Amino acid sequence: MSSRRPDRTGLVAPAVAVLLIAVLLGSLVGTWPPFVAVESGSMAPGVERGDLVVVTDTDRAPWGDLSTAADPDAPTRLGEAGDVVVYTVPGAGGRPVFHRLAFPVDAGEDWTDRADPELLAGDCDELATCPAAYDGYVTYGDANELYDQSAGIAPVVPDEWIAGKALFAVPDLGWIRVGIDAAAARYGGVATGVVLVGGAGLAGGVGALLVGRLRRGRRR
Repeated sequence: MSSRRPDRTGLVAPAVAVLLIAVLLGSLVGTWPPFVAVESGSMAPGVERGDLVVVTDTDRAPWGDLSTAADPDAPTRLGEAGDVVVYTVPGAGGRPVFHRLAFPVDAGEDWTDRADPELLAGDCDELATCPAAYDGYVTYGDANELYDQSAGIAPVVPDEWIAGKALFAVPDLGWIRVGIDAAAARYGGVATGVVLVGGAGLAGGVGALLVGRLRRGRRR
């Protein structure tokens, strides 16, 4: 007496497909992960909270090197001129910052001389980030009232702190990533991963079952 073994390929196919897409995208843009989920409104209206942004390496062809808002030929990125980058301040213990490059600065420079006065909370003598301690960039959020270096968000940002630059945003798709990060923080990465894979497998199994029934119905 023989029994037909169930075909379980439909259970894992969706999870495998998502993984393959992510790997291919990472290979194309040169960063991992190849996207970030926006968790604040500091880059509105070009990028809203909950959007998913695809990022590339800072010198990845064909997108070229970093451009700031002050560059005369700066490309438009997410609504305004200049590249929007993801950077992390070492030792600060915070999450990565997703803001625009305003202009480059040299070590020892009083960068407030070239800054927009409306985005400053004081002159160079009043700011801990001025003069610049090293070469880097002044940065800002499009919706913020001050430069990051004037608001105390970050010192001047050197190249080595920048993980990638933005290419384009997909509205609202980032809420999935935000939810995953929140679950991982609360329940742990392993438990969250098991739930995600199981959920993808269940969705794939249900989908395969429905497709199979539709096919059998057409054959009758």
